[in-house]
Amino acid sequence: MNPFRFGIEHEVAFYRADGRFADFTNTRFEDFQQIVDRLPEYAADTEHLRQGDAGIRRKRWYIEGYERFSADGALLTCVPKGIEIRTTIHNSIQGALGELQESYRLLLETAADYGYRPAPVSFNPQQTRFTPDPPLNAFELAQQRSESPEERDTAHIPMLTYGPDLSLSRPGMNSADMVDAASKLTYYSPFITPFSFSSPFYAGEIWPGLSIRTWKRTGPRPAVLTFPPDSAYLLHSNPTLTKAPRHPAEAGRIEFKAFDSSTDLTLYAALFALLKGLVLDESLPGRAITPDTHLHQIAALQGFDNPLVFRFAWQALYAADKALADDPDHERLEPLFDMLQRKRTPAHELLEMKVSA
Repeated sequence: MNPFRFGIEHEVAFYRADGRFADFTNTRFEDFQQIVDRLPEYAADTEHLRQGDAGIRRKRWYIEGYERFSADGALLTCVPKGIEIRTTIHNSIQGALGELQESYRLLLETAADYGYRPAPVSFNPQQTRFTPDPPLNAFELAQQRSESPEERDTAHIPMLTYGPDLSLSRPGMNSADMVDAASKLTYYSPFITPFSFSSPFYAGEIWPGLSIRTWKRTGPRPAVLTFPPDSAYLLHSNPTLTKAPRHPAEAGRIEFKAFDSSTDLTLYAALFALLKGLVLDESLPGRAITPDTHLHQIAALQGFDNPLVFRFAWQALYAADKALADDPDHERLEPLFDMLQRKRTPAHELLEMKVSA
């Protein structure tokens, strides 16, 4: 079996020292940047991590937010929503998870010195909309029009959401197989995302479902993004499924973007095993270029209590289980079998904690 490679991007939200949720209404770029400035920088990371043009993404930690530019194209600031952690590329799930856990520990220790503590959310618990203030200027509008469809139309949504990007690649996989695997994961996304649901709060209240993040985000924005090295396999779709690699480390990557965030980072190991098994699987027939908004919203409201979601979740989990039968990562699926049997998601625990508080 050809080895896989794994990497994680994990968005961290915070509460401020005054108890308020830290977001674009009360927190400046500089407030978070002082934390990042104290965290280490590793020269070798440039082989693994894209830095971008603005210079904000120099480290494993960087400010996630909405970049603002002057009329002549100079970067003015980045309106913050939180701090993102990126891992380097690893040959094992445990390697990526271990680095994430250590980076998370360093971040929380440093953030605590400034009065910040992590917020276990996947959607802003207070705000329901982000509107750039001041309005976009001519340069920013032109830049937005040149971006991907979701960046043109839904760039405001990520300012409210928090979640991981779980990336995997398999050396030797050709571009056609990459696109096929990405379209398979897109098709089964509404049935496997409930394993991560953790956003049952909206506008300061309990939301009637389990994942307002999924309800608002997936469909207008991608469930999966892949970076085929062969440009002949770049597809035109809205939202985007395929993208040209922007860094050598991106070539060959399949990036699952639809899971909610988790403060229990070990859940990502189980989700990685599920994705790996689905990529290896040769039995599941479903394929989709773009995510089904309606099915994601059904899943967001009802989770595994919905009969269709429940049935297809079992199909996906069994297929991954069979594909990983002789793989050491097979045992990582056990927590997902337990969740599905009990029709439980992390959101259920959050709701129970809210009620008992």
